Amino acid sequence: MFPPLYAIIDATTTAEPVALAKKLADAGATLIQLRDKRSSARKVYGDSQELVDQLIPRGIRFIVNDRADIAAMVGASGVHVGQDDLPVEDARRFCKPPCWVGVSTHNLNQLREADRTSADYIAVGPIFPTVTKENPDPVVGLELLRTAREFTHKPLVAIGGIIAGNAAQVYAAGADSVAVIRDLASATDPVEQVRKFLAIAERAISARS
Repeated sequence: MFPPLYAIIDATTTAEPVALAKKLADAGATLIQLRDKRSSARKVYGDSQELVDQLIPRGIRFIVNDRADIAAMVGASGVHVGQDDLPVEDARRFCKPPCWVGVSTHNLNQLREADRTSADYIAVGPIFPTVTKENPDPVVGLELLRTAREFTHKPLVAIGGIIAGNAAQVYAAGADSVAVIRDLASATDPVEQVRKFLAIAERAISARS
């Protein structure tokens, strides 16, 4: 089963990515991504290596955003690429199975293309308005997610503006997992917030099946 919570640690929303990752892992998050689009390659490499050392031995999948080369060098669980990053098959040259390669999609044409690749999962969004990207793509809503669920058998990760208050309807629309950034990083108690999402996921996915 694909992890129902995809915790994304964005360097623009937290100054201590490693410390936050530890808290999320302690709470039960089993899939964590580091997204850092501003720091130097040296900084991303250093943080990624520390996260690999902390998370992988605990059986937690750690994904690096964008940088397939860094993911491969540090021994991460995989890489996530966007539409302006390396194509999936080029990223796969760095991150061979059992590493995962995930890809973001924002419309049906991109979804069709992603489905034809070796991508291990497909992200769809932004589902709702988001403030964690400087130049976000247009909101696609739940409708594209529902269409995507009918179109592909690959795991679907919904992303963009997802919080505890709207997560249930995202699962109901067909998401296997929800990617959450700000609602974890800004939570007064990130541990409790992870547990809340996991409980929501259990109820929503059970009701769908």
